Amino acid sequence: MTGQGIVLLLPGQGFQHAGMAVELYRREPRFAAVADEFLAALGPGGETVREDWLACVDGAPADRGTTAQPLLFMIGYGIGAVLAGRGLRPSLLIGHSVGELAAATLAGVFDLHAAARILAARCAALAEAPPGGMLAVAGAPQTVLDCIRSRSVGESVVVGAHNGPLQTVLAGPEPQLSEAERAVRAGGMAARRVRSLEPWHSPAMDRAARRFAAAVAAETLDPATIPIVSTRTGRVVTDAEAALPEFWAAQMAEPVLFWPALDSVLGGGEYTVVDGAPAGGLATLARRHVSVRAGRSRVVPLLAPPGRDAWTAWTKGLAELEARA
Repeated sequence: MTGQGIVLLLPGQGFQHAGMAVELYRREPRFAAVADEFLAALGPGGETVREDWLACVDGAPADRGTTAQPLLFMIGYGIGAVLAGRGLRPSLLIGHSVGELAAATLAGVFDLHAAARILAARCAALAEAPPGGMLAVAGAPQTVLDCIRSRSVGESVVVGAHNGPLQTVLAGPEPQLSEAERAVRAGGMAARRVRSLEPWHSPAMDRAARRFAAAVAAETLDPATIPIVSTRTGRVVTDAEAALPEFWAAQMAEPVLFWPALDSVLGGGEYTVVDGAPAGGLATLARRHVSVRAGRSRVVPLLAPPGRDAWTAWTKGLAELEARA
């Protein structure tokens, strides 16, 4: 399988954990330079994000979007920049939630300083978000939705992400999300809370998305130079879509179609799937695809789970990619 095209997966809310990518910041010069540039471009809030990130190596992860979103963007973009610097340019980009903004930046839709302004505006827009969250459920999307509707959970709780054939994330405000959690458990489905304090990818985020769109509209948007398979639509972003501020902003309130996006790629070719998510979270999902299980495509995670040797995992993953290039 030497010479396979690279599909780079970029993380979104819920994949964060304490100490994620800190070792890269300390030991990978290109990653550190990109992180510093981005955090500086964020303005005064960037230093707060840096301090929270570096201070919580042994503590609880930052689950509030105002911290987690910039960090997840920074990690995804930084990893993409390191790969590009080593001649490992992805053939395709797939971003989960805020990871799609990292994909857009890597693909040249906007530059890093514009991305920092966009991320700052995304965080500011969270003032319009009600209390809520997300719930991962072991079940197909329609099955999960039928379960909560049959138990009279209101329509404010929706499918926020389709991560796998039997991996669904519900999203919505409180207390309705807690009602949905009781409903799916009563229906015999395993469920766990996603690390999020906002109801991402649900109608509860509509006001935040509209506020965010105004900030994206202030930036120049160019066609992507690397194909982005959107987790909003499940297909490649067109030049016309890339130029629409609403395309990038409305994603806050729309479901993440990660599995349909991944399937549209792996169902039609053989690839090396590179996971840039903390703890190899997207690699876990990708390994369930039939193309990977059959050995036609391969998954290479770059970031180790908490408690593992992060630097060894990083260097091992890079070495494997360079051997296959």
